Amino acid sequence: MYAIIDIETTGGSPRNEKITEIAIFIHDGQKVTDEFVTLINPEKKIPYYITQLTGIDNEMVSRAPKFYEVAKRIVELTENKIFVAHNVSFDYNFVKNEYKQLGYNYNRDKLCTIQLSRKLIPGKRSYSLGNLCNEIGIKINGRHRAAGDALATVKLFEILLEINEDEIISNPKLSGNYLAEIHPNLDPQKVKDLPEVAGVYYFYSDKNELIYIGKSKNIHSRIIQHFSNNKSKKAIEMKLQIADISYELTGSELIAMLLESDEIKKNKPVFNRTQRRSIFTYGLYYHIDENGYINFSIEKNNKEALPLTSFSSQAEGKRKLYKYIEEYILCQKLCGLYKTNGACFHYEIMECNGACIGEEDKGSYNVRAQKLIDKYTFENRNFLVIDDGRNEDEKSVVLVQNGKYIGFGYLDNNPDNSNLDFVLDCVKSYPDNREVQQIIRTYIRKHNTKIIQL
Repeated sequence: MYAIIDIETTGGSPRNEKITEIAIFIHDGQKVTDEFVTLINPEKKIPYYITQLTGIDNEMVSRAPKFYEVAKRIVELTENKIFVAHNVSFDYNFVKNEYKQLGYNYNRDKLCTIQLSRKLIPGKRSYSLGNLCNEIGIKINGRHRAAGDALATVKLFEILLEINEDEIISNPKLSGNYLAEIHPNLDPQKVKDLPEVAGVYYFYSDKNELIYIGKSKNIHSRIIQHFSNNKSKKAIEMKLQIADISYELTGSELIAMLLESDEIKKNKPVFNRTQRRSIFTYGLYYHIDENGYINFSIEKNNKEALPLTSFSSQAEGKRKLYKYIEEYILCQKLCGLYKTNGACFHYEIMECNGACIGEEDKGSYNVRAQKLIDKYTFENRNFLVIDDGRNEDEKSVVLVQNGKYIGFGYLDNNPDNSNLDFVLDCVKSYPDNREVQQIIRTYIRKHNTKIIQL
């Protein structure tokens, strides 16, 4: 059974905006069997540009029911149904957030008719609802109104069913078949009720042994992927052993990655084989020699010094350093990869500027060598990374001091950034290593994250 849904809203953000209209058509795969359409009082002003788009104004919704007044009806209608919409994430996230504000965890399997249309009706110029319906001959009576758009989605869905019903019905994420072969001790409802937020999750065997640790921006979706994965012997073996699941919410994807890294190193679960190597045997180190040149070397890791980066073997480290020699035009001899009292081999073939024999000035050489160091060090050595918290009243914080990862914690939304002692009290200490430093650097580079210099 399917619940084909369309909503209108006061804006584009589920966190800040509200639903103004909802239309639900229940479909059994053959025909519509039930329907529910209503305006909703969003309890906030509808912007003029939204009224221009939808035709829904403040007067129209002033006497409409508030969401909590129709919430029970929506739950009952959509229970045990697949939530279908055109660009399903938009509609689903708004509905889910409305329930979140009521203290209810709304979870449904989802199907996006945009994604399905791209697969089953390829080659169209646009897959927006209006353009796609116009191209394939579906008339929309009431564009940008919930009922009109939902009915158009119904007609589109029926066309998709006719093209390839098996593609929809046999999809394990939609049919629920991903739970058909789960361990008898694992409650299927526990899987369905998993939160759709960032965190770290844990799989246990029937002997209560921790067998896998993972992280995700969406715990629910990621774990469903595990149960739907039949691509390898290892994946099948693991999912058949999962007898229980637990999780820890982090709010922040960065915190989830940092916590996962630490938890895997501490617990070494059997199915985290590729991530279990908590000891990277060799590292990339550097020092300044008696002539003032920056030298690099691949050495065995030790507890006294933190390498720029680490490797599982000396051979891996050397292969990487050879690439850096070419990338930054470094000297083989000063990188410890060419033993000689004179010039290195690259100098002989004019690929080294002569730092090995003092021909290149240490200043110009060190500028390039420093670029390699900078690749693996923080631009600023003392800072806080402020990110999402586990709820709307807090923020997460990652602390780096003297270029070293200290740990993470949670603060209220307006932390006293000038009081470092206060921040330190909130931060739980975690080990520093090359992996977590790389996680932080990469996350900062890819995300518009708030950084506070200390």
